Amino acid sequence: METRPSGPNEKQPCGAGRTAFIPGPRLAGWVDRFAASHGAVQEEPDDGGTLLKAADGARALLRAPWPVDGRPGRGATTVERLASLASQERRLGIILVRRGGYAVGVVSGGKVAASKSGSRYVQSRSAAGGSSQQRFARRRENQANALTEAVAGYAAAVFAGHSIEYLVLGGDAALSAAVLEEKALKEYASRTRLAFLAVADPNATVLRRAAADACAVRIEVTDPL
Repeated sequence: METRPSGPNEKQPCGAGRTAFIPGPRLAGWVDRFAASHGAVQEEPDDGGTLLKAADGARALLRAPWPVDGRPGRGATTVERLASLASQERRLGIILVRRGGYAVGVVSGGKVAASKSGSRYVQSRSAAGGSSQQRFARRRENQANALTEAVAGYAAAVFAGHSIEYLVLGGDAALSAAVLEEKALKEYASRTRLAFLAVADPNATVLRRAAADACAVRIEVTDPL
């Protein structure tokens, strides 16, 4: 998973960048600690998010977990409105897949409402050459195809009966995208995709962490040079 520091006071090398996932109710406190650590903060819109520029050169780019879609957050400040937006409950469908396994789930309020996870082996690339490499490549492709087809079926079964508003993919970008292209998920293919999640080999624990992150404000922090 991406780094999730406990707060802006965590020591990092100068100029280092990291990503934090902060739930809506905790966002105001995070911003206060960021300002206390780095000095007075100015806000400005940036790349679809809100950029906080601190007096010492530190920066924090805040992004909402999902679009406003006619349901804006409430508050007197940008941070308050962002926190309010992130605190709304939206129904997400999550698909996490890597060569070693998968986890799919329905998420609301940062919690997993329904899920399925398991392991499924896909061989790594081979350094061998010639005909043996070609056989290996075909076997690997067949295993990957079987994985994506199976995961799509599991996801469709888990998603059924839930009003999925957005999709979240994670793990291996190519594999997760291939899962979504399977016929079993045809009715979900047009759903808006939220930010991709970099995760370790998927399992139930990884899925729970991904569920929380998918519903949190994503903050890209850059420390001062």
